Amino acid sequence: MNELETLIQNGLKNLEDGNFEDALSFFEQALLLKPDDPDLWNNKGIALRSLGRYDEASFCYNKSLELDPRDRASS
Repeated sequence: MNELETLIQNGLKNLEDGNFEDALSFFEQALLLKPDDPDLWNNKGIALRSLGRYDEASFCYNKSLELDPRDRASS
């Protein structure tokens, strides 16, 4: 597993466990390596929303949609 994959897995695990600050940190580190990944922006948004940081979360969700405007649920 490479560094990016490790960061993502750690972020998802912390998100699942309710450790939102730690999850946010992992997703931010992953975004430094791959800033054009819409899933990372979305996950960062989830962590921020869980911390009550709604404006920042909204920015992340919008960035994710900007990078990948497709609605994956309907495709």
